[in-house]
Amino acid sequence: MTEFDISINPNQISPLSLAYIGDAVYEVYVRSFIMHDVNMPVSKLHKEATKYVSAKAQAQIFHKIEPELTGEEISVFKRGRNAHSYTSAKNADIIDYRISTGFEALIGYIYIKKDTNRLNEIVRLCIKAVKGAE
Repeated sequence: MTEFDISINPNQISPLSLAYIGDAVYEVYVRSFIMHDVNMPVSKLHKEATKYVSAKAQAQIFHKIEPELTGEEISVFKRGRNAHSYTSAKNADIIDYRISTGFEALIGYIYIKKDTNRLNEIVRLCIKAVKGAE
């Protein structure tokens, strides 16, 4: 993934802004993984990606990877989960939506922190969580 010169303290960014960037970063990682892993039509790629990126999928993934997260990462997740959002998910219940927002905030936090190694570790855990459930 290309690195930009982001000189921002991730602790000073709102949790919803972290979730905003985290959503995009996570989706790029997932799309890159499934493109590398399988060769199929775009419609099937999209269906495969939803196993990782939907609010329900992210909530399930979070519960599986939670034991592997640090105290700092859990704290960031909770900030995102508890943030008051004026939007809601189209195809998810409020609990899954909030958990997925926390998950995305965590991904955004690690990205802004420029901890590429940890970001790769967490995404690998996510992929393993989904692959193990199939």
